[in-house]
Amino acid sequence: MSITDLPLFSMLRTRMQWHQERQRVLAQNVANSDTRDFQPRDLAPLRFEQAGSGTGALTLRRPEGVQTAYAAGSMSGLAGGQSRGFDARPSGTAVNLEDEMLKVAANQMDFQAASSLYTKSLGLIKIAIGKR
Repeated sequence: MSITDLPLFSMLRTRMQWHQERQRVLAQNVANSDTRDFQPRDLAPLRFEQAGSGTGALTLRRPEGVQTAYAAGSMSGLAGGQSRGFDARPSGTAVNLEDEMLKVAANQMDFQAASSLYTKSLGLIKIAIGKR
């Protein structure tokens, strides 16, 4: 088994590929922002519920007494994919450039986080096996 065949690495590669494809879709939305009757598109969120059969179920839990920055209901007005009342511009297009650019920036940060985690994890494994 190759080091890069570990489930963590395959999931990170899949995540980075998803972000690359999403960047392409969002760039098309921005490029067609002046095209009449163009409807913006986005990719469905990536899900890892059906990860490889050899992996155990992982759950995230918050330690007792730790507060998070956002309360459960405080982000209700910013739910993903919901417009804030700006559905269409007067020119007839449905692309909101501000929303698209926010998505592009968030997508870029998520891609950078995944690629950094991939690189650092690979470096840790190399250190563990003495290849570095």
